[in-house]
Amino acid sequence: MGGTSTDVCLCDGAVPFTAEATIDGLPMRIPTVDVHTVGAGGGSIARIDAGGALRVGPESAGADPGPACYGKGAQPTATDAHLLLGRLLPDRFLGGRMALSVEAARRALRPIARAYPSASLRAGGGSLERAAASVVRVANVSMERALRAISVERGHDPRRFTLVAFGGAGPLHACELAEALGILRVLVPPFPGVLSAFGMAASPVARDEMQAFLAPVPMPDRGGAFARRLERAFRRLEARARWELAREGRRGRIRLRRALDLRYAGQSYELTVPVASTAAGCAPPRFLASFHRTHRRRYGHADPSRAVEVVAVRVRAEAPGAPVRLPPLPRGDGDAKRARLERRQVWFGQTRQTWVYDRSLLRAGDRLRGPAVVLQLDATTAVPPGWRAVVDGVGNLVLESEGR
Repeated sequence: MGGTSTDVCLCDGAVPFTAEATIDGLPMRIPTVDVHTVGAGGGSIARIDAGGALRVGPESAGADPGPACYGKGAQPTATDAHLLLGRLLPDRFLGGRMALSVEAARRALRPIARAYPSASLRAGGGSLERAAASVVRVANVSMERALRAISVERGHDPRRFTLVAFGGAGPLHACELAEALGILRVLVPPFPGVLSAFGMAASPVARDEMQAFLAPVPMPDRGGAFARRLERAFRRLEARARWELAREGRRGRIRLRRALDLRYAGQSYELTVPVASTAAGCAPPRFLASFHRTHRRRYGHADPSRAVEVVAVRVRAEAPGAPVRLPPLPRGDGDAKRARLERRQVWFGQTRQTWVYDRSLLRAGDRLRGPAVVLQLDATTAVPPGWRAVVDGVGNLVLESEGR
């Protein structure tokens, strides 16, 4: 979760790719990481719509003028809401390099507090804290829908997974989102605010090649000639991908991945199914079984007796990225008290006395319990009541629900 949007992706053992994507409403037929995006970020603007409902996003205050508390803008945003809830500290933002204006955030959120017709707000006297909490809840609902779209709606049980929270605003919302989905574990990397940039530097360089190959898949006992045709198509694409990487100066170890776009005869959509990078992988029994399993998991049904078509042949060639190894974090004694900065009032359903921690002072094995706020230069992590956290050997903050 960054300033303007939230990107979610489900990795069930590997980074998922899709052959279809939509960018700014336009369909794209290019291989991309299978990411679902919604307009919910730290700069998302809160407003009351014509029907009297509270909305957050997709409009964003952006970086300039930014949230009202930055001192330039006047529109209320999710960041202003977190500031009024005490989850962001005005004098410790960006490691103390930037001061946030609490009064500007109050001015921006007053219209929300006055106009929002919730009985809970009236019961609280239209308090700014309750208005701010409502802004955060509405933003959470948008992100929760996105998480359900890439998990439950595709046949995955989110309770089996760990929620990895990054982006400057992600760790502020992660535990609340995890609770809504029944996820019991949240992982916050050592540098969540710049994890995407780190990934760009460390990720492999890839080249994708695709060739249309519209043909029915024959019966297994007649698939010898068909498998040989597929093998020749794969080899042509592999040679082309190697040549393209060589042109970019990538001549070392190359990893090749094969895949087929498959569909049931008569369908207008297909699924991309990995294929083993051997001649045996082109045998229909191998990839058909995988296709039926994938179709059942994605759509809830499969029909192994139905004819299947190959739509396209795909090859992905990857050259290693920059070698990265995170240094081990010094071992602590398990007590996070050394990292405590102060105790202050923070809103978690109600105002609670909450310890504020400096993440740079935490050591491997240190433990803390919510409610807590963990500060660092590039992000802030909110640990609600009922959650505990432990620092692992390379500095990840692993949060677990105490109700598991």
